[in-house]
Amino acid sequence: MWWLKDVWVIDPSQKLSAPRDVLVKDGQVLEISSSLTEEGVRTKAQGESVDTIDGKGKFVFPGLIDVHTHLREPGQEDKEDILSGSRAAVRGGFTTILAMANTQPVIDNRALVEFVRMQGERAGYAHIHPIGAVTKGMQGAELVEMSNMKEGGAVAFSDDGKNIHNAEVMRLALEYAKLTGLLIISHCEDKDLAGDGQMRRGVASARMGLKGIPASAESVIVARDLQLAEETGGRLHLAHISTVESVELIRRAKERGVDVTAEVNPHHLIFCDEEMGITDTFFKVNPPLGSRVDREALIEGLRDGTLDMIATDHAPHTQAEKTRPFAEAPFGIASLETALSAVWQHLVVPGRISMDRVIEAWSFSPAQRFGLQGGSLVPGSPADMVLFDPEFSEVIEPATLVSKARNTPFLNKTLQGCPVMVWVEGRLVQKNRTVL
Repeated sequence: MWWLKDVWVIDPSQKLSAPRDVLVKDGQVLEISSSLTEEGVRTKAQGESVDTIDGKGKFVFPGLIDVHTHLREPGQEDKEDILSGSRAAVRGGFTTILAMANTQPVIDNRALVEFVRMQGERAGYAHIHPIGAVTKGMQGAELVEMSNMKEGGAVAFSDDGKNIHNAEVMRLALEYAKLTGLLIISHCEDKDLAGDGQMRRGVASARMGLKGIPASAESVIVARDLQLAEETGGRLHLAHISTVESVELIRRAKERGVDVTAEVNPHHLIFCDEEMGITDTFFKVNPPLGSRVDREALIEGLRDGTLDMIATDHAPHTQAEKTRPFAEAPFGIASLETALSAVWQHLVVPGRISMDRVIEAWSFSPAQRFGLQGGSLVPGSPADMVLFDPEFSEVIEPATLVSKARNTPFLNKTLQGCPVMVWVEGRLVQKNRTVL
């Protein structure tokens, strides 16, 4: 049995943000109270030993849920596998992650969905839920057997990494997915507009002599998919929103009652294209980092609920790939282990966004939208939870990372504010940044 004393509890599902004591027993949250006593706790323990934690100055909240993670297995286990990704997840405060389908082979059938799900269960750390592809081979032509894949454990469908270019295929996907009740996750990128661009088109790309990707490459597909969702009544989720135009389109669509949610990545909230240099391949992401104006719009969109969730878009690559020249390096940041600390240090501490909103967007909202276990500390719920210490600091060094990837812009930098204990169904899986 666990007794967390005098800890600041953040639980958006109960609209709770206050100092409390938390009891965990038999893998579940037993009680959250402001009036627990030693005698009362011993009675509730019923002879079981009690591990007591002094939570003063720390936060406890539901385990984070990442709805956008690339685990690379099957097919690219040299970059990441389900075990290493699951360990990286709990080190970073994530107790549930959704694995994208753009593996090799693509997760486009029930057998592969079940493989990912069972590999996650074997790993025994974070809960791993597979996202199935929308189209076979992610070729954008023929829809997968969505109902069969749902039965195998798929929790959503996405061709993330590729936009579904054919609007009729996208429309049919939204229609067909209604039979499963699951979301279609859209990677909004018009490849004709994006071309072989390397970063956001603007002053910075011109200065660096790199081919630019216009903001419209994202926003025109956002507009298309919002209209298709409105027409079909389908359930749409928009991945990695990065432009001011997209935020405004989503805001207007929600006002019209379109069934849409959207996510934003930490790197788009923290960095912008002006801060990049020609050798900074760790900042090379897709969609690319936007302008300062884009960044401000994303922060405001997260604050006001236009953007519903934060998601890492954890994209692990090998060191050899990321040390290529900028134009040749792959897109992506490995971020499971650093994302929460980075958001705390760069956004919460300066007062750009509240910790309560961060937890809502990274735990409660994903659980609600995707129909997942977690996102709540209501008594009786599984004890997937995080103890966060705002004073704990860590130098992000290659030797301490448990992910196979090292492609993070925080490498060899200090982050202050870290998850120091993580429980999955009441089982302690991480302590003081060491995965158990």
